[in-house]
Amino acid sequence: MEKIWANSGDSHFLEPDDLWRSNLPKHLADLMPRAEKDADGAWETVHIDGMSFRRKLPTMAQREFYEASSRAPGARDLKLRMKDLDNEGIWGELVFPSLGMWSSSFRTPEALREALRVSNDWAWDTIEKPYPRLVATAQVSTLDVGDAVHELKRVAEMGYRAVFMPTTPHPLQKDYNHDVWEPFWATAEEAGIVIAFHIGTDPIDLADGAAAGVVYRGPGGAVLNYTETTYSGQRAVTKMVASGALDRHQDLKVLVSEGGATWVPFVADRIEEGYRQHAAMVRPKLKRSPREIIYSQVYASFQHDQSAVAAAASMGYRNVMWGSDYPHMEGTFGHTQETLHGLFDGVDPKLQERITVGAFAELFPDVPALPNATAV
Repeated sequence: MEKIWANSGDSHFLEPDDLWRSNLPKHLADLMPRAEKDADGAWETVHIDGMSFRRKLPTMAQREFYEASSRAPGARDLKLRMKDLDNEGIWGELVFPSLGMWSSSFRTPEALREALRVSNDWAWDTIEKPYPRLVATAQVSTLDVGDAVHELKRVAEMGYRAVFMPTTPHPLQKDYNHDVWEPFWATAEEAGIVIAFHIGTDPIDLADGAAAGVVYRGPGGAVLNYTETTYSGQRAVTKMVASGALDRHQDLKVLVSEGGATWVPFVADRIEEGYRQHAAMVRPKLKRSPREIIYSQVYASFQHDQSAVAAAASMGYRNVMWGSDYPHMEGTFGHTQETLHGLFDGVDPKLQERITVGAFAELFPDVPALPNATAV
């Protein structure tokens, strides 16, 4: 097969496990996440921010299954990662963090603020600065909006082009449709920083022994939980449209990674209908139609969905972006070329270019252009 080269709007990197604890003063390092396993390996005690929670550990078979997410050679090694990308035919790549999954468990603003500052300095020096093809996502506190604005300004000065945001903010903070977030949206717009939501990042209540992504148990639980992760990205976009945040900040760009793309035209239809049919009760009033707002400011990445190509080809939604989800098991590592050919063989070359290269380049124009494949 002729290699199809593509940019990826979704990937992940595993930071050093002790990154936070090793780079903070003791009074804050003691608040960073750490886990102590029981002798029998069935339970562990999680310590974070002065709190301790007990939670049941996965079985050995489950652990082996989920650890497959980090077995790609470049999951923790950037030099090996670049070899993986070249072999797979991936050029530019948006890179999400991993330690940030703990953010919703902090209750001390200073601890969360300084932990994420450490993450941003590390990611800039390790990922963004030495590898121009990679776009690292900064992290900010969603516990304190003032802290978030301050850190966003700092990382913008460093040169960051995207900020990772959980699809739902910290449980002690107001949701994204509230005006408390207005300074943050304004700062991101002024700095030209993309708001990068990633699905499956709703807060986790560790006190209940919950595991990441586990909402349902019983028959069909695995499929139910996997599907459930996609909805929070749709809700985040709906909040930003309905509240007028995107209408007020027309240069602000939003990306929802790994959630597919066909939902965008559907959600646009639903918001349009609600705005039209319930106009007497709708506040605030928007200057543009919800569909125009979504189609012009919201981007969506997918990895395998055939329907995502159809959304761009038949539904008028052009901000569809492919993503590999490297190195996760839901991703395309090891079969990227088969996936890309399955998606794009027979597709209009201009449409293929838009989804594989163009939409990403539109958001991140500073990434070096994809050279001729033979020169890579």
